Amino acid sequence: MTSGITAKTNEAAMLGESLQASALDSAIARSVEALLSLQHRDGYWVFELEADATIPAEYILLQHYLGTIDTDLEQRIARYLRAVQGPDGGWPLFFGGATDLNATVKAYFALKAVGDPLDADHMQRARAAILARGGARNCNVFTRIMLALWGEVPWRAVPVMPVEIMLLPRWSLFHVDKVSYWSRTVLVPLLVLMAVRPKPRNPRGIRIAELFVEPPEAVRDWISPPTRSVVGYGFVALDWLLRAAQPIFPAAARRRAIGKAVAFVTERLNGEDGLGGIFPAMANALMMYDCLGYKPEHPYRVSAEAALRKLVVEEGERAYCQPCVSPVWDTALACHALMEVGDETLLPAVRDGLDWLRDKQVLDTAGDWAAVRPGLRPGGWAFQYGNPHYPDLDDTATVALALDRFDSERYRHSIDRAAEWVIGMQSRNGGWGSFDADNTHYYLNHIPFADHGALLDPPTADVSARCLGFLAQLGKDPADSAITAALAYLRAEQEPDGSWFGRWGTNYIYGTWSVLAALNAAGVDPGAPEIRRAVAWLTAHQREDGGWGEAGESYWPDAPHGEAPYSTASQTAWALLALMAAGEVGNPAVTRGIGYLLASQNRAGEWDEPWYTAVGFPRVFYLRYHGYRVFFPLWALARYRRLSVANSPRVAFGL
Repeated sequence: MTSGITAKTNEAAMLGESLQASALDSAIARSVEALLSLQHRDGYWVFELEADATIPAEYILLQHYLGTIDTDLEQRIARYLRAVQGPDGGWPLFFGGATDLNATVKAYFALKAVGDPLDADHMQRARAAILARGGARNCNVFTRIMLALWGEVPWRAVPVMPVEIMLLPRWSLFHVDKVSYWSRTVLVPLLVLMAVRPKPRNPRGIRIAELFVEPPEAVRDWISPPTRSVVGYGFVALDWLLRAAQPIFPAAARRRAIGKAVAFVTERLNGEDGLGGIFPAMANALMMYDCLGYKPEHPYRVSAEAALRKLVVEEGERAYCQPCVSPVWDTALACHALMEVGDETLLPAVRDGLDWLRDKQVLDTAGDWAAVRPGLRPGGWAFQYGNPHYPDLDDTATVALALDRFDSERYRHSIDRAAEWVIGMQSRNGGWGSFDADNTHYYLNHIPFADHGALLDPPTADVSARCLGFLAQLGKDPADSAITAALAYLRAEQEPDGSWFGRWGTNYIYGTWSVLAALNAAGVDPGAPEIRRAVAWLTAHQREDGGWGEAGESYWPDAPHGEAPYSTASQTAWALLALMAAGEVGNPAVTRGIGYLLASQNRAGEWDEPWYTAVGFPRVFYLRYHGYRVFFPLWALARYRRLSVANSPRVAFGL
């Protein structure tokens, strides 16, 4: 009798495993079909990249500033803005987040510009949300600069950043080479605008005085340090001295500085891909050319305007503006996911994607990074279609990992040049930043202009892990100095709870996946204390539904790590990939996580994910990569299937 019960139990277990395998195969097949249907004829993938309300609002306001209003387009963007308004009347930085004052002021300003009546319910609620937070005077520096350009606040409301900065030597206290690439490309044309102080066209005469509790002209304490420190207050005093001295700055020096700023922008204008490939820099470049008298038909203006227009996503009655585009990143990750499936019929699609990527490698332009690494040969990839002055380490390692995995001989030259550049860009502390090496001038975080907290580009765990994973997959000697320094850096960066910070993905789940993948590639024993602590942290943060989720609030100090009142497909995939990299494919948490992905896949073979699972600047600017809900879950499901039938549970790749 007992043997009969045992036989039936085993039979039921085998049937359950068979059904699970069948469901897994079916889910992977549907996901592959969905992903392949989105591949472009040239071989690449590009998904929408959505931020918060600030970018669409700024696009509308830019048109009004220049007097080049597209009435139909601005109405469609306005529909988008109304749709993403929060329940309390404000606009959040990410789906489901709390009201952000800066986003709300800009969205309100834009909606008023397109003609929304002040007594409309959504406008009344937005205005109340702004006033409840002290009014527009409490906005951050970048918003106040925009308001100063519109004449809504006096210029003394913004920190002094004289254009003569462009003439300073590199050893000076402040130099544009000492800040991050995104700060640099945004700041340089902005210096010209702050020097010229042009007036907006504003053909409809829009003003927003109703958003101030106290008249801006009456405010005396506009400038305060972003950090309440001696250094911070010292920089406030320096701001006061510069403000007093500005009227006596030599006119010839100012003209020379403006000329140098214009030359900087023009050299990096980047055709229809735009200055720096990012909206704020592009918008500032266009306004800079305008205020200096460049005619609308001038090729520089035409190019800058075309680059901005290419960021607009049109969805029937609605439209919005992206902060940038991500074809290199999307294509590399899509190829990784498809390679994991292990189906030979997918090889042509992957090869097309990788061939497209190979041709995007920057091999001839020594970008801004060369200021601190002179003599290093270029060899990286940028995030966008084209951005040769600003390749980044994350894209470079991710692309090169895919090239090496697919066919190391076919792409040998590209891989070798990438490795040369990655090794050359390693910072002194063993880690890697995103765009520059040793961009660690932390004293600059105390200047009044830096209240957004993202002026610099220091090494981070996620980018460093990607670079380590790449070098390890190439077979670099574990005793190699680049490898040992990177391992030491990552071990030092582990949080007390066992997780790692995620600079570019939300947040500790992303960082922990990145590092565990790299440690595995580097041959670190799965039983090592740092790996065991990370595994324990991940399993402790699995939600009841089997998934994982982490909210954007996790970037605030003292906020919990790895927690959210929801699960997401992309963050669940990261957690699963992390656990499998740590040798935990047989862990019940992995089985439950796979079950979550199988149960939550939609009929189209994708996953619904309105949440923002990436970040541009922590606590300031968040991102929703629409591709993350497509290729990351596929990657996790395919890897689980691969490891479940393999002779070894070890992940054989650096990512």
